[in-house]
Amino acid sequence: MQTLRHLLTGLAFLTALCTSLSAQKHDFAEIKKLAEAGFGAAQIILGDMYANGKGVPKDDTEAVKWYRKAAEQGNDVAQRILGAMYDLGRGVPKDDAEAVRWYRKAAEQGEAVAQCSLGLMYAYGRSVPKDDTEAVKWYRKAAEQGYDLSQLSLGINYELGRGVPKDDAEALKWYRKAAEQGNAIAQFMLGRMYDYGSGVPKDDTEAYIWYNLAATSIADARKKRDELEKSLTPEQKARAQQRSTELHREIEARKKAAGK
Repeated sequence: MQTLRHLLTGLAFLTALCTSLSAQKHDFAEIKKLAEAGFGAAQIILGDMYANGKGVPKDDTEAVKWYRKAAEQGNDVAQRILGAMYDLGRGVPKDDAEAVRWYRKAAEQGEAVAQCSLGLMYAYGRSVPKDDTEAVKWYRKAAEQGYDLSQLSLGINYELGRGVPKDDAEALKWYRKAAEQGNAIAQFMLGRMYDYGSGVPKDDTEAYIWYNLAATSIADARKKRDELEKSLTPEQKARAQQRSTELHREIEARKKAAGK
């Protein structure tokens, strides 16, 4: 479980850097002109261009400069990204206190990724007192907006009883919400719930379905799926594989509709 928590942290930080406005196919001169004129959206795009080396040499220091300009205007996306830059030490010295400060500014405006990131800072006690209750508070805010990583985090906290009373049914609910968005870790965790009968009646076929969906990304899911396969009849296995394929298509269709 600790490995999962570390993976969650890494995913949140990467997402914080990679889900801002697209830096693809923008004319550098035009964007820079707008950024210099004070347009926050252009400042974020310019920051992205420097952060990712798109159309300009990669330069995290220059990226931070433009993210900061937009963040200081109150742009929640820029505030979240600036927090992540401090979190990772990209373009600035690594500074957890500054990361928390900027995450909080964005989170208080309702920015879901920042809310999850702030929750993780409380979960690990990074520049704030370790506080699982406060972590859950921020996870929930983002989870209720549909952010899959927070849904997964909230599920883990319910399963472990961290910051909330232990509740396998609630854990199952939040794992499912994230799993249905294609989150492989949540798919694995949902498979476990069915495998062990936690918060739901034990169901090997349903466990196989979710392990199979997670198997392309998670070695333990492949192992669990292959173990379960021995207990299924050929008919059960065929139905499970068919349902897994259908779910995969549904998930990909939702992602496409959402522009992911």
